[in-house]
This record gives sequence, structure tokens and C-alpha cells, in this order.
Amino acid sequence: MAEAAARRAVAELPLLRAPAGPRDREGWAERLREEYRALIQYVENNKRADTDWFRLESNPEGTRWSGRCWYIHELLRYEFSIEFEIPVTYPGTAPEIAIPELDGKTAKMYRGGKICLSDHFKPLWARNVPKFGLAHLMALGLGPWLAVEIPDLISKGLIQHKDK
Repeated sequence: MAEAAARRAVAELPLLRAPAGPRDREGWAERLREEYRALIQYVENNKRADTDWFRLESNPEGTRWSGRCWYIHELLRYEFSIEFEIPVTYPGTAPEIAIPELDGKTAKMYRGGKICLSDHFKPLWARNVPKFGLAHLMALGLGPWLAVEIPDLISKGLIQHKDK
């Protein structure tokens, strides 16, 4: 079921064409426009489907991103700060998303709160360079990670709802 939902989400996202990264000044501007278009499309799709779950913003250069994501579990909303930097080898290398407040609470996380996407997402990203972008990172990387890890962390008592 989750795989079908992921396929549907990706099918609704535009694929990116510009192969440029932050080092390529002229190409990066075009890539950034494509990234914003895809992210806006993804957020609009989520809002239409009543599955809105994150907000992102970037620095003026589009190389540092931050925002909030949330996960609803048993009718309670758990909200987290997220951040990542665009690697200089982007789009060849996927960004590493960090959720600093969850650092050290799960084995599926690296130092600094960076979530582990190496087993499932990074091979998928590598097969789809340069077509995948930040919207795909959110839809196929962070979204599934939250869906697996947050309920597990709640059940273990490692995270509590803010109202408890």
C-alpha cells in the first residue's frame, strides 16, 4: 500500500531536466527554478489530498534549506525541525536531511541527526539522476522515514507529544 502511494506521488511530480549543481552558476539558476516548481506542485498535491506534512524554505542561493515537518499519530501531531544543505556534487548526490531534535534516538540516523536513507532511497536517487529533486527527496526519502520511525519512537517512549 505504501509503495503504491509513493508511486502515485512520484507520478504526479514533474521530472527535472537541468543537470546543474550549485557550482554551475548559470545552470544552477535553471535547476533551482525546476526544484521550486516541483516542490510547489508536490505541496499543492498534498493539500488537495489533505496530506500536507512539511514546509521548506531556502537561503537566497538555494544551497541551505530548513523548515518543519510533522507526522500525525493517533490523532496527535508530532512536529520537527528539518534542515539540509545541497551537496556540491548535486544532483549526482542526494542531500542528507537532518532532524536535530531526534539525534541519537534511533539507529536509523547518523551523527548530527541526519536520517539514514542509504539502503532504500539513495540507490533510487542514483538511478534517476538528474530527474529527481528535492520534492522527490521529501516524497520518497523523508516521508517514508517518518512513517516508519516516528510510530516506533513513540511506542518506545523516546518521543512524547508536546501536550503530555
